[in-house]
Amino acid sequence: MSNQKLTIVAKILAKQGKGEFVKNELLKLIEVTRAEKGCINYDLHQDNENENLFLFYENWESRDLWQQHMENEHLAEYMKATEDAVEEFTLNEMTHIA
Repeated sequence: MSNQKLTIVAKILAKQGKGEFVKNELLKLIEVTRAEKGCINYDLHQDNENENLFLFYENWESRDLWQQHMENEHLAEYMKATEDAVEEFTLNEMTHIA
């Protein structure tokens, strides 16, 4: 399964008053991640009714390449910068079935 295309859905809920800060930190990840080996798409969304809610919809050529992404420095920098600004984070690894 590690060589099969992988879809990631990541939900980030910023703490009240921290939405704009978290959004700016998330935007820093876009260009560098899209240039990574194995990244098919890396799309950031913001909820229309809750400005503190963000969602990444990502597709990767394989789970192994996504794992390499997860170990990159720019992601570690994001995590450190936002550790006190994020209320909730959920991540789902998904497989396209139809």
